[in-house]
Amino acid sequence: MLTTTNLQQYLPLLSQLQRGIERETIRLDNTGYFSQTPHPIVLGSALTHPYITTDYSESLLEIITDPQPSVEALRQQLLEVHAFVQQNIPDQILWGQSIPCELPKEEDIPIAQYGSSNSGKLRHVYRQGLAVRYGKKMQCIAGLHYNFSVPDALWDILPLSGGTHQDRQNNGYMGLIRNFRRYAWLLMYLFGASPAINGSFLDEQQKSLLKPLFEGQDHTYYLPWATSLRMSDLGYKNDTQAQLKLCFNDIHGFAKLIVDAVTTSWPAYEKIGTQKNGQWIQLNTNILQIENEFYSTIRPKRTHGRGERPVTALIKHGIQYIEVRCIDINPFDPLGIDADTCYFLDTFLVFCAIKESPLFGGSGDCTESNLNFNTVVNMGRKPNLQLSDHGKAVLLKDWGISLCEQLAPVAESLDTAYQTHHYTQALARQKAKLLDASLCPSHQVLSLLQQSNTSFNETFLKVSQQASHYLASVDLSDTVRQHLTQTVQDSLIKQKEIEASDNISFEAYLQQFIDALQLN
Repeated sequence: MLTTTNLQQYLPLLSQLQRGIERETIRLDNTGYFSQTPHPIVLGSALTHPYITTDYSESLLEIITDPQPSVEALRQQLLEVHAFVQQNIPDQILWGQSIPCELPKEEDIPIAQYGSSNSGKLRHVYRQGLAVRYGKKMQCIAGLHYNFSVPDALWDILPLSGGTHQDRQNNGYMGLIRNFRRYAWLLMYLFGASPAINGSFLDEQQKSLLKPLFEGQDHTYYLPWATSLRMSDLGYKNDTQAQLKLCFNDIHGFAKLIVDAVTTSWPAYEKIGTQKNGQWIQLNTNILQIENEFYSTIRPKRTHGRGERPVTALIKHGIQYIEVRCIDINPFDPLGIDADTCYFLDTFLVFCAIKESPLFGGSGDCTESNLNFNTVVNMGRKPNLQLSDHGKAVLLKDWGISLCEQLAPVAESLDTAYQTHHYTQALARQKAKLLDASLCPSHQVLSLLQQSNTSFNETFLKVSQQASHYLASVDLSDTVRQHLTQTVQDSLIKQKEIEASDNISFEAYLQQFIDALQLN
């Protein structure tokens, strides 16, 4: 059992955690509609800018931080980049919900463009492939990714198997991932913020699974006890990937899964083909076009060099950090995530790293954990809701409180390491949500919708306008403004240099990309 005493040995290392954020947000025009304008040049090149890029659509911004040594530094950089973006597009609004605003027709949603280089074209064609495989609407759902690493030295003092440091580090991060999947339902209860959906996002079959929030109105649908419909089958759903036999027991099993998926053709995608009227519409007909198409609540990650495949880098150099992908945008914070969530995620992820993490049985995934997760996203606030812990029924509230008690010594140790009280205070506020579900953001979202007595779109347009007004008023220092302005210019120059250096056809470039896939 973890105690403050037996965590003492880790204290010097706990102050060396690194965390970063990637936040997605739709650009709206000044009338509150989905913007169909190109990515603004005042924000730089989406291909090469380190902090401001696009996700799926030209209109879906992605704001990125560097890895930061503290939550305070993380939030400060996130604020600075958000404010810089808003102040450079003053006639536009940043949408503050994971669930999209009212979207234009499918054909009018612009897919992100990255210039004329081969690397830019590969990104664009990959997104074309997502469109023909899953439709554009699903790709406009926004999320927030929390990237996290512990100092390498931690893996050498934890009781981990492995003959080399890289083996122990890989085993340590895979253990973290298994524990995360065991307990991720708790994050959905505490931070899920998408219990309702814009009616225009749904087809008739999907609407039949939900309830209209206002009798006789078609504009807003919900589930009364839901926490995160974004993470339910109504949000990101991929029937093809559901066939994959996930393995989180070791990095080699995980990598083999990915390699098999990016090299195995799928009949439904073969019917689509790779080109239409001489234009590329997907990179290939495989289960996954590239590694990034793999969808999971958490991923092992490693930065990779130009021309190097992500899975190759992972196997050669080992896991460098993990990417948490199941966090909803918090509509009540202009940055999409509040400080408490960051402090709690640090605590939760350290707990997952140092707590014993038995291997999953069978193929290397845990069906019970998946069922618990799906139960909570759909009905997590239901009174007396039961989950399954090793086959035994347990009340969500009781299990959640027990986990918070296990997290307490970790939070206390982090407070000591960072000389603060924020970690224990954040944990206490999350524990309070288990005692009172009305404190959950999913409840607060529904309350806001009901009180406003207007549609999902109108309600969150007002929330988004307030956030954009706040960001427009942030006083950036001259140093920060000059740095971010210079980064814009540097990114535009870098894109031109990449385009000028291309000397092979896209087909040849794509073949090089395929050939770069190596496991040895």
